[in-house]
Amino acid sequence: MTRQGRILVVDDEVNARTALAELLRDEGFEVETAADAFKALGKYDAFSPHLVLTDLKMPGMDGIELVKKIQSMEEPAAVVVMTAFGAVASAVEAMRSGAVEYLTKPLNFDELLLVVDRVLENHALKAETRRLRQRLRDKVAPRNIVGSSPPMNRVFEIVDQVAPSKATVLITGESGTGKELIASAIHQRSTRASGPFIKLHCAALAESLLESELFGHERGAFTGAVQRRDGRFQMADGGTLFLDEIAEISPAVQIKLLRFLQEHEFERVGSGQTIRVDVRVIAATNKNLLEEVARGRFREDLFYRLNVVSLEMPPLRDRKSDIPVLARFFADRYANENGKQIDSLSNEAVELLMAYDWPGNVRELENAVERAVVMAPGNIIEPRHLPAAVKPTTRTDSGAPPIPGSTLADLEKYAILETLKATGGSTSKAAEMLGVSVRTIQYRLHEYSAAPRSEIEVVARKQEA
Repeated sequence: MTRQGRILVVDDEVNARTALAELLRDEGFEVETAADAFKALGKYDAFSPHLVLTDLKMPGMDGIELVKKIQSMEEPAAVVVMTAFGAVASAVEAMRSGAVEYLTKPLNFDELLLVVDRVLENHALKAETRRLRQRLRDKVAPRNIVGSSPPMNRVFEIVDQVAPSKATVLITGESGTGKELIASAIHQRSTRASGPFIKLHCAALAESLLESELFGHERGAFTGAVQRRDGRFQMADGGTLFLDEIAEISPAVQIKLLRFLQEHEFERVGSGQTIRVDVRVIAATNKNLLEEVARGRFREDLFYRLNVVSLEMPPLRDRKSDIPVLARFFADRYANENGKQIDSLSNEAVELLMAYDWPGNVRELENAVERAVVMAPGNIIEPRHLPAAVKPTTRTDSGAPPIPGSTLADLEKYAILETLKATGGSTSKAAEMLGVSVRTIQYRLHEYSAAPRSEIEVVARKQEA
């Protein structure tokens, strides 16, 4: 029987390792060997094994630790551990760490082949499942929404599930996370895709104007209403209406919106004629609507009408693995718009983007990359082309002076003041910790005549009193 599959054999006993490798090669497997776990990890990427057969007891890194290392990889190989008959408890621990099977030494080769065949078959099925899921993600993920991190994959799955339904959707998340793009993606994948996708930013309009924008108005309904006008609900008939910043609508408009969600009908401002339309509503907010309900600023019944399906957009700081791909996406877009050629972002620039917390989320990243494209004279985006906010400041987050970049006097001052804070202002304790005299601490405090002296020296005198 000819078998297929790549197997990495890991065993510190050379005779056992060599014999097992030869037997597996005779069965048609492609085999590599390693004398310990470190060498196994060194060969792992180049060989890309489907299965790792590893001994448990090895010098340096044992088999259990090797299992954990392999399981932390993006597409881990299946691992079968080999152990002496008296060490079955260790084998069970290895399986808890991610190993799929264990075999006791001395190995029964027929049993080994049965286990290997079964494990490789299951591994192939899992790999195929991953490929199918990736194809599904590629199909579900909108072309203008970039990301493959676990939080975004969960968003795409919800979009795929909810899109064909008629359910109202509430999208929550911080500003700049892409709530409107997700609303558009739901519409594009729904049975309403051929209908209109109408958007309205609720926070941008006063109450009277918002009501008119939503429901329309009759001629003469208010000053300036020189002719009848259809509202967004009527414009969205047969399609989807996206209401952004839904938490900002007034109580009076909330009542009318609730009525529409319950009965699918409304009247224009200044008219008694009832109009029925077929519109799916998707709402979005960067506020916690339950807190708004508790504070009496948002109707509870409207919240539950809107919150049939909820979808939370993750902030960029929770999906940092998407940052390099997003940056490349935006670089390509704005290079094309500006008639420039941007081949890449330097490693240093990518590291800065990854290190930044992005309070403005994807929108802030997009603006930062657009600026970098404009500022880059060549075809590579460097750290100097990024906005100042993305670059490291002159001091660390903890307030410590940068090293290098500070004088010894700066470092000494920081050490003294921070130690005094830690000791509650006790100069004697601070002096002991720093290895200097109390007089030195007191002399330096007199030199620091600004705020640190007034805040700390007073405490110090009280402590010493």
